Formats: sequence, C-alpha cells, structure tokens
Amino acid sequence: MPTDPKDAETTSQPASLTPAPDQANAGSKKRSPSDFLKAVLGRPVNVRLNSGADYRGVLACLDGYMNIAMEQTEEYVDGQLKAKYGDCFIRGNNVLYISSQKRK
Repeated sequence: MPTDPKDAETTSQPASLTPAPDQANAGSKKRSPSDFLKAVLGRPVNVRLNSGADYRGVLACLDGYMNIAMEQTEEYVDGQLKAKYGDCFIRGNNVLYISSQKRK
C-alpha cells in the first residue's frame, strides 16, 4: 500500500535520533588519539603490553609505529613491582594501550 508523501513530510524525527542539546556542541571538544599522545609527552603514563605487563614512567617520545621511549620507568607484573629502569624502550607492536597517570 503506497504512503502519501504529505504524511512523510509531517512526521517528526524519533527522539532517539535527535541530538540532545548538550551533545550538539560536543563535536568541537573531541580529541584524536594523536592529540592525546601529544598532550601526554613529558608526563607520567601507564603502558600496558600485550603480555599483561605494565610500565609506568614519564613518556619521553614515541613515533608513528608507537615505539616508545620512557624515563624513570617501573615494571609491574600482576600488580607487583618487578624492576626499575632509568630509560626504557618499548617496541610499538607490543603495546596494548597507553593511559595517562596522575602526577606523583
């Protein structure tokens, strides 16, 4: 059964598809992963490896392959401190995620 085109024009959009007023301007506040990485350079971070080990230290630099150089690094396995390193280099393909840490 064909629908009348006039009916289609007068129907309103479902509430679930209309953005909430506070979400309308949210697009201007979005940050890309690249922006996050630039923001945490020189700051304390937590790097989780695919193996489950955590490395906590100051992010010195990283490249496009996510190879990471850290300073004042501590290695944690299963939540237990295993070692402390002055400098640490992590190959990017081992990285699961990088998160920021609060300053000590």
